Amino acid sequence: MRRLALIPLLAVLAACGSDDTGPDAPDIATTTFAPSLGIDLTQMTKTATGLYWRDLSVGTGATVTVGVQASVRYTGWLADGTQFDSNVGAASPFRFTVGGGGTIAGFDEGVRGMRVGGQRQIIIPPSLGYGASGQGAIPGNAILVFRIELVAVQ
Repeated sequence: MRRLALIPLLAVLAACGSDDTGPDAPDIATTTFAPSLGIDLTQMTKTATGLYWRDLSVGTGATVTVGVQASVRYTGWLADGTQFDSNVGAASPFRFTVGGGGTIAGFDEGVRGMRVGGQRQIIIPPSLGYGASGQGAIPGNAILVFRIELVAVQ
């Protein structure tokens, strides 16, 4: 399996996320997701930006708000079920300042409102991810699916 070091990718390339998805950008609502991802859009909330999310389990700790440092464990897949990265089992979780531009817009938006100990599934449209150009193993106009566990908020 080809894997990216998504932690630096999310942090370093945050500014490379693009609203420029072009006319061929897929629509999440009409996308066929790999069954292994367990996607049921009817059970998810769609935001004004086009991001979909659902809590798999709601934590009991502090809530993520803009300006806090969030520490997360995550796994990321393409819509076809291809895993492109995971930091589950890594020595340290991925840590970033929410709203600080240190990750792609969809990941940043997707953790907002989570509580420590919670797990969430998010679906990021290309416009909130890597746009028409893609990045590494992530093709252009890719819809990204993440499972995120919020480890800590500081």
